[in-house]
Amino acid sequence: MHRKLVLFDIDGTLLKVGSINRRVLGDALIEVYGTEGSTGRHDFSGKMDGAIIYEVLENSGLERREIAERFDRARETYIELFRQRTQKTDITLLEGVRELLDGLSRLSGVHLGLLTGNFERSGRHKLQLPGIDHYFPFGAFADDALARTELPPIAVDRAEQRTGTRFSPAETVIIGDTPHDIGCARVLDAKSIAVATGNFSMQELAAHNPGALFENFAATGEVITEILNTQSLLPS
Repeated sequence: MHRKLVLFDIDGTLLKVGSINRRVLGDALIEVYGTEGSTGRHDFSGKMDGAIIYEVLENSGLERREIAERFDRARETYIELFRQRTQKTDITLLEGVRELLDGLSRLSGVHLGLLTGNFERSGRHKLQLPGIDHYFPFGAFADDALARTELPPIAVDRAEQRTGTRFSPAETVIIGDTPHDIGCARVLDAKSIAVATGNFSMQELAAHNPGALFENFAATGEVITEILNTQSLLPS
């Protein structure tokens, strides 16, 4: 039996969302703050939803204190608008994802979770639309912290609460499409698997020395073999 904790990013790793996400965020911020800030041109890749809200509004001249005062309302407005407006046609499940999740879910001792910059309710809506949310009974989300590097210990704690197992770094794998995901693996000294299905190329991801690197998840068997590989520490 294998014993592994496999933590997946969502956007750019499991699926892609159309322009609806950016439009909804802009509308939510206009409703709450009277401006969308730099939402229309901001790079969201690998960033936390909460941090994005602060960044795009600070770019429009709002002070951090002003943003914080209405942040909870902005978060709730965004989540509700996203859940109301986003349809199945807005979501593209990436190549090999369903096969990968099916394969991993059949392995005894392998537990799947999320480590994502999404707020939980909007992130799970993205997963529910193509029918893959059930693979992920726990995770760490943007609701839990503003900095992505704070999420890995939270995810490990929740995995233990769910499974009764304390997963070691050698038993933990973090999978994502950005350097931020690779950095999260370093927080735990866990293994990272990078996939070039987001906004970063194979070459750009390779420069951050992931434990393994794939163009996509089409070669499902190879990805599963890499996940189960006992080597965990990233190159220095």
